[in-house]
Amino acid sequence: MSPAAPVLVLRDVRKAFGDTVIIRGVNLEVMRGQRHALIGPNGAGKSTLFNLISGHYVPSTGQILLNQQPIAGLTPYAINRRGLSRSFQITNLFPRMSVAENLRISIMGRHGHRLTLFRSIRSLGAVNNEVAEYLEKLRLTRRRDNLAGDLAYSEQRILEMGMALATDPAVLILDEPTAGMSRDETTYIVDLIRRVTEGRTLLVVEHDMSVVFTLCDQVSVLVYGEIIASGEPAAVRADKKVQEAYLGEEIH
Repeated sequence: MSPAAPVLVLRDVRKAFGDTVIIRGVNLEVMRGQRHALIGPNGAGKSTLFNLISGHYVPSTGQILLNQQPIAGLTPYAINRRGLSRSFQITNLFPRMSVAENLRISIMGRHGHRLTLFRSIRSLGAVNNEVAEYLEKLRLTRRRDNLAGDLAYSEQRILEMGMALATDPAVLILDEPTAGMSRDETTYIVDLIRRVTEGRTLLVVEHDMSVVFTLCDQVSVLVYGEIIASGEPAAVRADKKVQEAYLGEEIH
């Protein structure tokens, strides 16, 4: 596949719950190596679209392709095995396991290992080496033996992102990675995301426009289940339809 080929493609994707239509014919391409933001006002359908892409919902109609292969209707696990991993808006960890153990679970799955009483973790040299590497990348080495549930909120979000990255996905999707964080925490997280996703394909939902326009090189705007604009951040920022969707205010 060409490096410029889209790694994730949505074609006329629609989703209705009974008589209520949420997603109204979305077409979207995410190119390999791109950092692509999906933005839109509350109620636009962003979380629904993420759930469709990651297999938590099945589209009513339309196609979703990952590496040119259809994934619509597959389970989240099957989609993950094909190269898509996500973090959630609500932190999703194993709170009574250590930071290192949480990372080890993700890495073991990629290596085809399963947790068992009959194999010592110490025997998994390659896995343990990767755990140490991810702890360093995520700046969590000093927390390796702490329970995940005891971490500060921002550190929990970092760990969850690390677990998603540890599956070595073709596409990483992040659902509001800086939600609930202070400005200093947000600055720290954005720098970390930029560093650890270097060369990877990223699709992110984020309400903080300063994060979107400093982190991402492509922005798509979803309003009432439809994408009304897509392009480079400067062009999207200047789009009159986008400004009107945000209550007529210029996006800063």
